[in-house]
Amino acid sequence: MLDPTSKFQPTVEYRPIQLSDLRVLEQIHVDLFPVRYERDFFLDVVNSNGIISWGAVDTSRSDELVGFVTTKIVSAQDSEIEDLFSNNCLGKDPTLVYILTLGVVDRYRNLGIASSLVQEVIKYSTSIINCRGVYLHVISYNQPAISFYEKMLFNLVRRLPMFYYIQGQHYDSLLFVYYVHEELSPCSLLDFMEVLVTKIWSNKNHIKPEWFRFKESNTILVTHNDTRIISSEDKRCYV
Repeated sequence: MLDPTSKFQPTVEYRPIQLSDLRVLEQIHVDLFPVRYERDFFLDVVNSNGIISWGAVDTSRSDELVGFVTTKIVSAQDSEIEDLFSNNCLGKDPTLVYILTLGVVDRYRNLGIASSLVQEVIKYSTSIINCRGVYLHVISYNQPAISFYEKMLFNLVRRLPMFYYIQGQHYDSLLFVYYVHEELSPCSLLDFMEVLVTKIWSNKNHIKPEWFRFKESNTILVTHNDTRIISSEDKRCYV
């Protein structure tokens, strides 16, 4: 929903990002973020190849893309916050929705578009029965983004020291989580013991993948499985 107090009142609708948005999506990322993303990342977005996305389009300007959020589903056990869900019995393998990138073009900021995009992500996460939350990283100096996610009722659960390496300097990351399905009943003792035994057994046979810190490499942000995507990590806030 747009902010009714704003004098600028475009007609904005929300839908999945599609192939026709490719060029504009790439350009917005170039304009907003201090790093460049590989072409494969954008192709994955517009083709829904492992990435779930929503776009904000101005219908008065031929459905021009003016904002976006990109996400992916990850297993809780492969995240930095597995311990927060270790005694959950909602599913044997609880999942999380991870926000990759979120941004709104300059002219359309402060209209509530970013909030609406995040609400779409939250609504989607609640439709997944074994999803326990939406989470993301924010660089420690990005106070506007920190304030935004706090306003959206995300919880600051962790500080990851020296998570980012940008232009020769390390920065901490703040990890925010929005919990979903909290209303479900806790585990019974039998369920908890079953989860515990399964966890001990799986740890003997499973090497947990390391979440790699972001490192700058010729300003190209690669998006393979062994790297991290940063969202809204510049000194400005893009929401």
